[in-house]
Amino acid sequence: MTKRAGIISEAFTPAAPRSIEETGLNMGMLSDSALKILYFESYMTGRSLADRMGLPFPAIVANVLEFLKREQLCEVRSAKGRGGFSESTYEYVLTERGRDMARHALERCQYAGIAPVPLKDYIESIHIQGLKDVIVHQRQLRQALAHLVFSEETFEQIGPAVNSGRSIFLFGFPGNGKTSIAEAIGTLLMEGDMYIPYAIEVEGQLIKVFDDVNHVVLEEESSYKIDSRWVKIKRPFIIVGGELTMESLDLVYNNDYKYYEAPFQIKANGGIFLIDDFGRQQVRPTDLLNRWIVPLEKRIDFLTLHTGRKFEVPFEVLIVFSTNLEPRDLVDEAFLRRIRHKIEVGNPSWEEYAEIFKRVSQAKKVPFTESSLAYLIREHYIKPQRPPRACHARDLLDQVIDISRYLNVPPTLSKGLIDRAAESYFVEF
Repeated sequence: MTKRAGIISEAFTPAAPRSIEETGLNMGMLSDSALKILYFESYMTGRSLADRMGLPFPAIVANVLEFLKREQLCEVRSAKGRGGFSESTYEYVLTERGRDMARHALERCQYAGIAPVPLKDYIESIHIQGLKDVIVHQRQLRQALAHLVFSEETFEQIGPAVNSGRSIFLFGFPGNGKTSIAEAIGTLLMEGDMYIPYAIEVEGQLIKVFDDVNHVVLEEESSYKIDSRWVKIKRPFIIVGGELTMESLDLVYNNDYKYYEAPFQIKANGGIFLIDDFGRQQVRPTDLLNRWIVPLEKRIDFLTLHTGRKFEVPFEVLIVFSTNLEPRDLVDEAFLRRIRHKIEVGNPSWEEYAEIFKRVSQAKKVPFTESSLAYLIREHYIKPQRPPRACHARDLLDQVIDISRYLNVPPTLSKGLIDRAAESYFVEF
């Protein structure tokens, strides 16, 4: 077991394959991969080709090149070494027949990078590295949420929800920190690490998993003992909002490049998938919720290839729904029952609002006084019967700073600046 900042996860290190059989791939797929890379690069050394394929030269790539030579698909352009492992320094080039074969391979799939891993290896890795052994303790959670101010009751609900590794429904009025809470949880879980493959092979089809936008790569010492088809990353934290569609939750087939892009929930496996602003997506909430019934209950998901073939993948994701809308307007009781933890993030108390205001004033270097805060609360909250929101302090102080810059005066919490800021910020409906 390995331990990082209070987060415990079972270690998983993919071992480098020692033979073609151990890659889980057949010679056809490996030779196609080599042909496509050589086609784009014109010529390469055996060692460079092995690096591009993410496979050892002596045990695997040397055998692939030997197969290509026997089939008269490639030839040695120059030999800079003699025998043994020095064959890795030979430069290889495709023959005319090899270029034709490469073009045919590219018509089937234009992916020409790190070799994929078999689906069964990916499934096994996610079961080992899933969230079942991730444990967040109270002390670590307090540190992660120290920059936020909310009730102790809400805090005590968050810890068990995270440790469930299942699902959380955050709801409440806008501006009270639901997204900030989810982001803090994500940052905490990202202190852990895991391995994911660059790509997965399913019945000859290729699915690209690694995403340099959503995955944070961790540097590690190179080792011939580690399978280079896998990349070490921080546990994923993926956020989607109103742009989410039903199509993006299944395999996305690229008709131009002839391979698949993994959906969000696959990229989030082993981490957090936050559906922010839930209820404002381009699809009906009921359709989106129905999509999650099986994954939430069974911890598995089903994906479909364009051939119609369905296959099963693990759903080891802490899925977080965050919404400003009333839960009863979005979901029925049957679905809420399937969500493990429901947490209401309510309006701050006056004491909590005051603490937020002090912190933000200090961060923005606006001199704070109790009397100024009392004036703000009395005139712009109590009299108009306006409830406080956690975001108000930040937004009002930004207004004060904007107005002060325009007037060319230092930002202060004077009555005049407070009144102008409130009049500009609050809108009566």
